[in-house]
Amino acid sequence: MKQKKEKLDDEEVLDQEDEETQQDEDAKVGTVGGADFNEYERQRQENILKNKLLLQQLQLDSIALGSKPKPKPKTAHKSAHRKKGSSVSTTEYAPRRQSSRIAGLPADSEKAKRKYEESALIEQAERTKRMRVGGDIKFDVGGIDLSVKGARYERTFTDEDVKDTDNMDVKKLREKIMGLRLYERWAPNDIKITPERTYYLGFHPTTDKQLIFAGDKLGTLGVWDASSSKSNPNAEEGDDDKELPAISEFKIHPRTISSFAFSPFSMNTILTASYDSSIRSFDLAKGLSTEVYFGEDEEGISGVEIHDDNPYLIYFSTLKGRMGRKDTRYNGKADVWQLSDKKIGGFSMHPKQTHLCVTASLDRTIKIWDLRKIVSDYRENEDYSGPKPKMIGEHTSRLSVSSAYWNRNGSIATTSYDDTVKIYRFPDAGSWAPGAKIPAADCGGEADGEVEPRTVIKHNNQTGRWVTILRAQWQQNPRDGADKLVIGNMNRFLDIYAEDGTQLAQLGDDSLTAVPAAAQLHSTENWVAGGTASGKVVLFS
Repeated sequence: MKQKKEKLDDEEVLDQEDEETQQDEDAKVGTVGGADFNEYERQRQENILKNKLLLQQLQLDSIALGSKPKPKPKTAHKSAHRKKGSSVSTTEYAPRRQSSRIAGLPADSEKAKRKYEESALIEQAERTKRMRVGGDIKFDVGGIDLSVKGARYERTFTDEDVKDTDNMDVKKLREKIMGLRLYERWAPNDIKITPERTYYLGFHPTTDKQLIFAGDKLGTLGVWDASSSKSNPNAEEGDDDKELPAISEFKIHPRTISSFAFSPFSMNTILTASYDSSIRSFDLAKGLSTEVYFGEDEEGISGVEIHDDNPYLIYFSTLKGRMGRKDTRYNGKADVWQLSDKKIGGFSMHPKQTHLCVTASLDRTIKIWDLRKIVSDYRENEDYSGPKPKMIGEHTSRLSVSSAYWNRNGSIATTSYDDTVKIYRFPDAGSWAPGAKIPAADCGGEADGEVEPRTVIKHNNQTGRWVTILRAQWQQNPRDGADKLVIGNMNRFLDIYAEDGTQLAQLGDDSLTAVPAAAQLHSTENWVAGGTASGKVVLFS
């Protein structure tokens, strides 16, 4: 009887609210009569019925999920404010019991239980997607064989600039690089190398074929063999697109792949670094991805390198201002040094003097470190202390520095949010004494350790939120002997510069409809590629 009375009370409240609503409507439209009134009354009754059914359904859902039913609306005559100091009842009421049979639900509300369990499984699956996988991951790599057209943006470097070049050596080089042609077998919009935004891109060192790797926002490693193709399973007889680009995808990490490096000791091994705090070694021949490092502090890895002087040493940087060195022969902890109190967005080891490291940080600085001398250092303006390599040179930019990379000659190219690409030149780095400040004669500053750029290139680096950060990348071992770097252009081009800052080329095409922000040159050949925010890739060769 109590349940029936409460149900009637709810219906009376609903009827009262409907009547008040109707009175308000009548006051707005005036007096209505005759046939129009009957039609209006019929619609009003239908609305009342729909509201009743909706209220009943809400009550049934509340019962099915085992939650407390919604409290009855307060009546208008009760005061909205309680007097100060008045006692408040602390009595707790259990959920109102109602008959499942009368409510039309099956026994034990199995439907509601299934719905609840499905929701819990979906939530658990979403959490699992972002969890780091600690063990080995096996892939099928049979597909890899190692043996909306928008308005064009204005060019800032054209064929006329090439023709007007006075230096014949530079002119010859410009003609060669500007002569690189877009890959024609498929349009860039048809070559989707990763499912999500490309964060890092690179060429496999092999010269037998153009093999491009890309890491994306959600931890997928994409591989495109530009010399091959695969059959289209959805193609029908008579279709022109019976073949597709030979692209393979491997879900190696649950979070962003920030960087990767090819082992100089094995053509089949690639090291991948991720924001999930891990570094993994992926054997392309076996299809096996093995974890070689995991940060206990769960800080994202921003970069990774391995060099040909030692096959066991891996260098890396983190998003919390640290740099590390891991010897993969031992299971012990890595050597990790706090080099900055802010994010290190990029780092690089000198290709020939691997005891020298440069870091680029959100604190607006680039710093050069000597790993031959580890010291305990502390500065009052820094909130960290402890052992770390000796800093031997430093330069502060107007805004944060996104990347810094050495080339084989000892030059460093940095990319900064002050819209510059700076080039620092240290040809005599091999002669520096361990732990000593860089001599003023070498660093370009007024005093030892005060590093100054030799060349400053004006370049728009304002990528915004949806475009991958631009990074100037060197060609490490150019076959033609001309040291050069590439960087994406916000006008949807790829800019290529010589070591002295001279622009050599600006590559683009009408079919390129997005910014190729993740840009890279092949280590020896004049092949240039760029990855976009939609996971697509453009190739010039």
